[in-house]
Amino acid sequence: MATLSQWVAGARLRTLPIVIAPVVIGTAAALDITGKVAWFEAVLALIVGLLLQIGVNYSNDYSDGIRGTDDVRVGPLRLTGSGLAEPKAVRNAAFGCFGAAALVGAMLVIITASWPLLLVGAAAVVAAWGYTGGKNPYGYRGLGDVFVFIFFGLVATLGTTYTQAGQLSWLSLMGAIGTGFIATALLMANNVRDIPTDKEVGKLTLAVRLGDTAARISYVMMLAVAIVLPVAMIGAHPWMWLVLLTAILCLLPCWIMLRKHEPGALIPVLKLTGIINILYAVLFTVAIVLDRALG
Repeated sequence: MATLSQWVAGARLRTLPIVIAPVVIGTAAALDITGKVAWFEAVLALIVGLLLQIGVNYSNDYSDGIRGTDDVRVGPLRLTGSGLAEPKAVRNAAFGCFGAAALVGAMLVIITASWPLLLVGAAAVVAAWGYTGGKNPYGYRGLGDVFVFIFFGLVATLGTTYTQAGQLSWLSLMGAIGTGFIATALLMANNVRDIPTDKEVGKLTLAVRLGDTAARISYVMMLAVAIVLPVAMIGAHPWMWLVLLTAILCLLPCWIMLRKHEPGALIPVLKLTGIINILYAVLFTVAIVLDRALG
């Protein structure tokens, strides 16, 4: 029976920056529109994102575990694949997270009267389970990257802005695309690491389809696009150049992705990419605050 610390490890907390960053960026974009921060709505949006991501992690653990995908794997602890927890218990943990996310999300929609987001939220829960769950998981067909970009980039960021400001802006869209690419790069690094084992079980992720070399290059390109995007907003937001400083932190993981091919060599890239996403969001927010304070 899995211990509490093993359940926490199975939740893969290192992946949580991909939901923290879009909420921070979406809140900053709302601040740019309204001139204030809706803290309660921001916290609710963050809770929804965290619950969904943890639910996805447990769902992946369960679905990959019962398919045998995790029988031989380099990386974080797998509860199902390792036999530490009953598959049913891991599945129920995923459903519990999805249910809690739905309840908090419904509360956010009701408070802000953002009724169209009810459908978006329902789609997010279905997509979270369908990534590796069900009879025909789209994560096994190379579409997982699309899911991450849409829901952990566009939906998470723009949804946060909309619930706080009641409208969207070009700035929120640029931030959503940027953090979406970084989140997708994180998934790409994870899937490049797993190419050998995924091939064996027929899990055709985008990394498998692209091949090792092209997949590694795509990681670098996604980070580059994300960092350069804010430059387009410098005319209206002069301090947005600060986001370019994120490039300094990108040098090491990009070098590892392009040069290191030993088993386990990409594990540090996952942590570094999460840190990059947080730094990107912080610098994006600082740029907006400075624009308002000094502009």
